[in-house]
Amino acid sequence: MRIIISIATVALSVLASLLYAQTPGFVRGADVSWCSEMEAAGKQFYNEAGVQTEMMALLRQCGLDAVRLRVWVNPEEAYGAWCDKVDVVAKARRAKTQGLAIMIDFHYSNFFADPSRQTTPSAWAALSLEGLKQAVGNHTTEILSALKDEGIEPAWVQVGNETRSGMLWDNGRIDWSKTTDAAKWAGYIALSNAGYDAVKSVLPQAKVIVHIDKGPEDNVWFYKAFKQYGGKFDMIGLSHYPATDWKNENAKTAANVKALTAQFSVPVMIVETGYSASDEALAGQVMTDFVDRLKALEQCVGVFYWEPEVYGWWKPEYYSKLGWNAYDKGAFTAQGRPASAFKPFCGSPDAIAAPATTHDPSRSFDLAGRPVEAQRQGLFITVKEKKAHKVLRR
Repeated sequence: MRIIISIATVALSVLASLLYAQTPGFVRGADVSWCSEMEAAGKQFYNEAGVQTEMMALLRQCGLDAVRLRVWVNPEEAYGAWCDKVDVVAKARRAKTQGLAIMIDFHYSNFFADPSRQTTPSAWAALSLEGLKQAVGNHTTEILSALKDEGIEPAWVQVGNETRSGMLWDNGRIDWSKTTDAAKWAGYIALSNAGYDAVKSVLPQAKVIVHIDKGPEDNVWFYKAFKQYGGKFDMIGLSHYPATDWKNENAKTAANVKALTAQFSVPVMIVETGYSASDEALAGQVMTDFVDRLKALEQCVGVFYWEPEVYGWWKPEYYSKLGWNAYDKGAFTAQGRPASAFKPFCGSPDAIAAPATTHDPSRSFDLAGRPVEAQRQGLFITVKEKKAHKVLRR
């Protein structure tokens, strides 16, 4: 009987990846874009029992629902061939195998894009605004089509990363030197909408996210202007990195989630968060407080930890060339295991989300996930009320 149960447990995991897509009511996710680069550098990851585990499988075991993966245009020009099309598709394939939903985060740059830098890729540097719109559309279509060709359809797509100051400078900068408000926003909105339209042309059902930083601040003004001057979005994405006054900052961000939904009638997702790993117990307390606040809000549809898998002060080789320090908000211990800050993101590891397509709930499946029409004797998996159950028929 022990052997049968072990086989059934494995079969449930297989069936989940074959039949289901992760679409939970409150998404618990992680951006693990560095994982393949870390693995190439020799880093390994372990579950709580100390067993070495592949990253996507580990996230699934922990009960996460989704991963977020960033995309750079030509990172090999300086950084190295990470977060390009090949790397992203490979990681997305691994995530799909584990039944994890996927968010794609387009930076539209060869390196990190954020409010302090939105650098146009060198290959696009000479393009006019119209040329950049075409480049954004082509790049977005290329990446999403490559994923779709693999049978991978991301649930969410970000068109730009932390675009409070616009994107693809200078054509897409939110330019406060302009004399009219419409002119200040025109380039950015044109480029953002080019990304939006490209997403919908490949994945009509995907939710398109416009993402900015500073979750605790009043951000209604940004999306109000963005929408007023023609910007399109299906969902709002925020970054939230609490610091010393973390409880107050957590409360402000939660309040802002409610305010944004009330104003624009769209869901809000925290697409990046994290806290200093210098005090593991405190990091766990901060993240527990924040996630609990978000779960209590019907307006918030999920939260993603940013690069929790970083441990042992690992940093990309390119960071040394820039003189940068290692990321200090990883949520894994020095032994490469999930730490306290990661625990609030962990749901039920046995949870199986709602079907991606309609299935007859009366049907059973064998251990390979193949439909079984007859009620034969043996060990089967049945789907009832959107949950998978092991059944031993004698």
